[in-house]
Amino acid sequence: MSRTTGTLGVDDDWTAPDDDGAEHWGRTEGRDPRNLRTPLLIGGALLVVVGLFVLRALMPLGEVLTPPTAVRDFVTLTLSVVVESLPFVVLGIVLSILVQIWLPDGWLERWLPTQPILRRACISLLGMFLPVCECGNVPLARGLIVRGFTVPESITFLLAAPILNPIVIVTTHQAFGWDGGILVARLVGGFLLANLIGWLFSKHPDPSSLLTPTFQASCEVTEQHGHEHSKLERSLQQFVAEARAIMPALLIGSAVAGAVQVLVPREVLVTLGANPVWSVLAMMTLAVIVSICSNVDAFFVLSFGSTFMPGSIVAFLVLGPVVDVKMLALMRTTYTTRTLVIITAVAVLFSAALGFGVNALA
Repeated sequence: MSRTTGTLGVDDDWTAPDDDGAEHWGRTEGRDPRNLRTPLLIGGALLVVVGLFVLRALMPLGEVLTPPTAVRDFVTLTLSVVVESLPFVVLGIVLSILVQIWLPDGWLERWLPTQPILRRACISLLGMFLPVCECGNVPLARGLIVRGFTVPESITFLLAAPILNPIVIVTTHQAFGWDGGILVARLVGGFLLANLIGWLFSKHPDPSSLLTPTFQASCEVTEQHGHEHSKLERSLQQFVAEARAIMPALLIGSAVAGAVQVLVPREVLVTLGANPVWSVLAMMTLAVIVSICSNVDAFFVLSFGSTFMPGSIVAFLVLGPVVDVKMLALMRTTYTTRTLVIITAVAVLFSAALGFGVNALA
């Protein structure tokens, strides 16, 4: 994908799929009923959030107005994921705009090696300078692609940055210190996993096919109309465009995470904690379900430290930032379903092997 610096123009409206089924963006004259799609999505998302807050506010008013326990738990869990993730999503969009529009041409690229493996290794360490959790890194990875980075490089960054950033390192150390090698195993495991998946996708004959048609089309529009407005205007337009793509996915992913947590009894997971194999599988399942921010997940899993083996804790801390249900929903705005299936399969197998290895050494 070619190097671009612009953003979607204010006239760039979504049009119906072509004959091959791919959605695209194009310039249209006047208004078309189909152009209401994005405002309706945003309005619907806001309505869901307001409805959840209203339900939550009505809970203390009495038994008549109090929903069933499962509904209350679903509302509370969904809102907690949204509230926890939203600041980092906004920060990620802002950083994405800085990378795409305000960073001088070639400034970032000239610091990176040209050898592909070393280049991806350095890109996976960019998270050290960007204290954003996994949900905020999705718009930032999208910005790297628009800037001219390859798809495998964007995936390498996206999977490594939630683990290899200063806030996550500090919070994991505060929770576990150096006990059981949990901190070291998390950092090394996150680095190796991201670079393994990046290397696998670098062998793909057509890396652009890993992206959704909609995102590919938006990149083309960005390239065509990138210099028609000032940097400030393009920044505002880009913020709106990224919010349109990311916010519905965040709400859907948070709702799925809340529903799964209500439906899956946590007691079942806890009873498996003493087994070196089942404890790893149980904590990996929990990591996918709870969708907690990587900046604070170490404190969440600390409560399981007395009943679960160290390898299971490591598997939780490595897998969660990569493929929890909220993260998958956000990644689907950029990468195809098949791409996400491959990422999930490799991440699950790698995290399980890492957890089993740590348990064997513990």
